[in-house]
Amino acid sequence: MTVGTSRPAAREGALVGRGAGGSASPAAPGAGAPAIDPEDLPEGLVVADENGLVVCFNAAAVRLTAVPRAEAIGRPLEQALPLEDLKGRRWWTLTDPYGGLAIRAGQPERNLLLPGNREVLVAARYVREEPLGPVRKVVVTLRGTEARRRTERSHAELIATVAHELRSPLTSVKGFTATLLAKWERFTDDQKRLMLETVDADANRVTRLIAELLDISRIDSGRLEVRRQPVDIAAAIGRHIQAHTARGQSPDRFFVRVRRPLPDLWADPDKIDQVLGNLLENAVRHGEGTVTIEVAPTGPHDDEKGTAVTVSDEGPGIPEESMGRVFTRFWRGSKRGGTGLGLYIVKGIVEAHGGTITVGRGPAGGAQFRFTLPVGTPACLT
Repeated sequence: MTVGTSRPAAREGALVGRGAGGSASPAAPGAGAPAIDPEDLPEGLVVADENGLVVCFNAAAVRLTAVPRAEAIGRPLEQALPLEDLKGRRWWTLTDPYGGLAIRAGQPERNLLLPGNREVLVAARYVREEPLGPVRKVVVTLRGTEARRRTERSHAELIATVAHELRSPLTSVKGFTATLLAKWERFTDDQKRLMLETVDADANRVTRLIAELLDISRIDSGRLEVRRQPVDIAAAIGRHIQAHTARGQSPDRFFVRVRRPLPDLWADPDKIDQVLGNLLENAVRHGEGTVTIEVAPTGPHDDEKGTAVTVSDEGPGIPEESMGRVFTRFWRGSKRGGTGLGLYIVKGIVEAHGGTITVGRGPAGGAQFRFTLPVGTPACLT
């Protein structure tokens, strides 16, 4: 892949992508390879020649540095990009790209500062015509820090949420166990049982939170494994409804409609239970009236043949302005507790099966979640 030379400022700016450590790699012309103009790159690109003079300064670099191209082209690299590290030291003086060890290939990406404390992510690649030869080009890539800051904020929110959610049950467990150990003989059997049941419930809460965190880690890293088996989704829904009625919900609260014949469904039964459990729990806790669960074959508007499950309630529903955030981390539809991680995990599980999930407004005005699962027969059985 080669970079086009149609613009004067870009004539020396060949680039094919990012090499090891996040640095730019020079292009090697190839027959039939499409040309890429540096102006089309989403990242800032700055190229200096063997004399250290800037020969390429693309539009993204102009945007990130606020330095006009005309002021950068032809100037020494250290003047066009007067970078400093976070301790105020001149970066080009520290790294000395044209001198020093001849085995150096570049600089890994790091946070640096431009004048005015403008923060950018910078990586560099030193291009030599032969191993250990002199540097013929220095190729520098620039990126904004907004995406990294969003990731850092997300991680900080996750840590704060986990700390908050762990504190309450662990405080309860610690308090009840310490009380029982210190004053065991003073309590009746019924009091002891109540305390131990509370400890057990709080321990289960901690276990669920840890499971959620593991699921998030696997979803974010693309390592969520799906072990496909035949699944009777109507029977799975029945088990969840029985669990809710056993905890005190009226059987009349639920209405199930199954449109047969359903296609054979191969999915991970434990993960499908997790999806159903989360959606039904949300409908019961945050919704009102009858919770309707409909199971049907996918329709002509769906991408693949499979099974569609719709869960809707008769509550106030989800505001239109919030529907785009329902499946993001930490979204909470109300102040009735929860980590705000459940629907994010649900979406990850459904998509790991190759399905889709949407949210909308149900016929009675409440929230309506619909997810589809393709047939998904394992390749070894096809």
